[in-house]
Amino acid sequence: MISLIDVFSGSDAESISTSVRLLLLLTVLSLAPSILILMTSFTRILIVLSFVRTSLATQQMPPNQVLIGLALFMTFFIMAPTFQEVNEQALQPLFEEELTLEEAYENASLPIKEFMSKHTREKDLALFMNYAEIDRPETIQDIPLTTLVPAFAISELKTAFQMGFMIFVPPFLVIDMAVASVLMSMGMMMLPPQ
Repeated sequence: MISLIDVFSGSDAESISTSVRLLLLLTVLSLAPSILILMTSFTRILIVLSFVRTSLATQQMPPNQVLIGLALFMTFFIMAPTFQEVNEQALQPLFEEELTLEEAYENASLPIKEFMSKHTREKDLALFMNYAEIDRPETIQDIPLTTLVPAFAISELKTAFQMGFMIFVPPFLVIDMAVASVLMSMGMMMLPPQ
């Protein structure tokens, strides 16, 4: 038990720094799927692509792996400026030991918060701020991620379903109306079932 508590005794600062970096890397990698789904535009892109596939009446073409891969690379393209800003403002200074872990977290969260706040509806943000009993902050940096992330996720879902609805319904409504008018002009009320 004492050996577990006294892990870093006799270690130099560089090995502790390496251990902390490894722990940080493993933490980020374990949370990467959640970060990808909830803090980027991945969810919106994937839902819209699924609606496109459904509107084409193809059950599994293109397969889910292709849709997810396409959504993933489109997300990386959309998020590249934000990720680059996080790298320049937080990760590189942290690795060069110019910033502490807390300062790097603050610097990394600002570009992510800016991206999410641009794509979050005011109504959704106000809803979660009411639930958390938080007053409207003056700056984006003052909004906690525990409030901004769910508001962003709800906004992305709503936007994705609205886009999917616009892709799916209007074209097929026009096709159905055209087919119905042709059938009515031919005197057929309905097609015989076969």
